[in-house]
Amino acid sequence: MKKITALLLALMMAFGLVACGNKTPAPAPSASPSASNSPAPSAEPSNEPTVEPVTLNIAYMPNWGALWAVATADAKGYFAEEGITLNMVAFENGPTEIAAMEQGSIDISYIGPGAHKLCSTGNAEVLLLQHLGDGDCIIGLKGIKTLEELKGKTIGYAAGTSSETILNVALASVGLTMDDVKAMSMDATALTTAALSDTVDAVAAWSPYSLTILAQSKTATDICSNVDFASLVSPGSWVVNPKWAEANADVMTRFVRAMYKGMDYAAAATTDDAIANEVAGYIAAVIKSDAETVIGQRYDGSWMTSAQVQELLGNGEVLRIYGDQQATFIANGALEAEGNLTPAEFVLTDIMAAAGK
Repeated sequence: MKKITALLLALMMAFGLVACGNKTPAPAPSASPSASNSPAPSAEPSNEPTVEPVTLNIAYMPNWGALWAVATADAKGYFAEEGITLNMVAFENGPTEIAAMEQGSIDISYIGPGAHKLCSTGNAEVLLLQHLGDGDCIIGLKGIKTLEELKGKTIGYAAGTSSETILNVALASVGLTMDDVKAMSMDATALTTAALSDTVDAVAAWSPYSLTILAQSKTATDICSNVDFASLVSPGSWVVNPKWAEANADVMTRFVRAMYKGMDYAAAATTDDAIANEVAGYIAAVIKSDAETVIGQRYDGSWMTSAQVQELLGNGEVLRIYGDQQATFIANGALEAEGNLTPAEFVLTDIMAAAGK
């Protein structure tokens, strides 16, 4: 899978890693037997802020893009520092996560690019821009090696996800539409099975399913990915239900603050093998896999640090990223041209900024 570097090099400067430490409280002095009936001395006032403990139900997808920061932050105790306990729940795609938030069973979800159209329609709000991804691709099978060859062919994709987004953009780049192909919507597992059995001519898939197909299929060709299209902005985000967000500003700020620490540590995984192996171990523990399999996904995106997010907030690029993505949805027919919320209405820039102070 190709590294995505060009876009972020144009957007931001490189920033250093943030070091995080732990405080060890001094042991309390033992009570004197002769003072057992005496009033206890008054405790010194604590300068440490107190927070109400909370357990959050977190939706994720079983890949590096979803877990690189949250798994690291959890393993290193950054959520515990904020009084947060995570209950991690696996999902296959963003739309089902957003539906679970609407039903109240999930508090915060990670979504890939395709599900962001539900933010434009008011079904979710962006809590944190975590990275820009390169985990989606079009894979040709049975000798198909170009987008032009897809005309009239059977293509597997997952409706409502980044799979559909990249398929629409890729077809449009060579003058084709969904009407020019035989598009079959299926879930991620079925996509992989169909590709490996050659029952389709191509698939639009995302990591890690795409990596499995490319590794195991004898006929697979990686035709294109996110970075091949200037219009295809691919943010990976953490999102919340708008009603839940109204009542949980403090919890969201604490969540993002812990996430920033995880991002600052784990963003170096593409250049530091020791950190990559460590982060892969954290992810593997969550998804019950092995680190050797997981680490192959570390180049699926440009992993941001908290300083980079703050820079993009300050210069307006965060809203531009989501605005460009919304324009792509409209251009390929995934969204109506009218009646959508603007990024300023569905991106919680105030929470991202507050957590960085």
